Amino acid sequence: MSETLKLLSLYPDQMNIYADRGNITFLENRCQWRGIGFEVVSCGIGESFDPGAHDMIYIGGGQDRDQEQVAQDMITTKRAALTEAIESDAVVLAVCGGYQLLGTSWATDSGIRDGLGILDFETVRPDEPRLIGPVAIEIGSDLSKATVAGFENHGGRTWLGEGVRPWGKVLAGHGNNDRDRTEGVAYRNLIGTYLHGPLLPKNHTLADSLITQALQRQGSPEISLEPLEDDLEEAAHRDALEAALSAR
Repeated sequence: MSETLKLLSLYPDQMNIYADRGNITFLENRCQWRGIGFEVVSCGIGESFDPGAHDMIYIGGGQDRDQEQVAQDMITTKRAALTEAIESDAVVLAVCGGYQLLGTSWATDSGIRDGLGILDFETVRPDEPRLIGPVAIEIGSDLSKATVAGFENHGGRTWLGEGVRPWGKVLAGHGNNDRDRTEGVAYRNLIGTYLHGPLLPKNHTLADSLITQALQRQGSPEISLEPLEDDLEEAAHRDALEAALSAR
């Protein structure tokens, strides 16, 4: 293949806990092994970006202090561009804090903060234990289901608004709020999720799906990725799934 996947990493210095930057490395490796170009551009505090210049956008998670700083900057400098990119089907992966910021509001130990309001959901912070541990979810439709496994560690509880679609159904673990058995949010080509770890090395088929969607956005709807020798990747997924299911 001669295509080049262009990825925008938002706030990589502030929003990078739990080694989630590994998601970008994993995507880059799987592209390069197939002869697909891979370009990463960073966008930080005070910077703007062209919503049409990137096939994929990545937002990681951060500590509360960093997340507050990022939230204020995103509202001021990036909300319009990010909304336009999402509505034009850019692939977006937002993990934990990055996921929370997409909603109408999110909570810290010191109070409620405004989110971007791109999607209708809120994150509250009850006086309850953090939701920590291995997690497994089921994604997809009745005709095409798949399992995704990872690790979650969040104090916030996210509640989706009416009509907002969760990314998956919790098979083991806590998910959005440890009540309604939903995990994450899905909208167009956007995924918001609490799964850390990082997520993609444990779920190589998900990584390939994101790569395919990103390349299709360039105008090639019939993209078919070359298969790779995925014995290690399949073992990583199997081990992560077994860890979650055995902890139920």
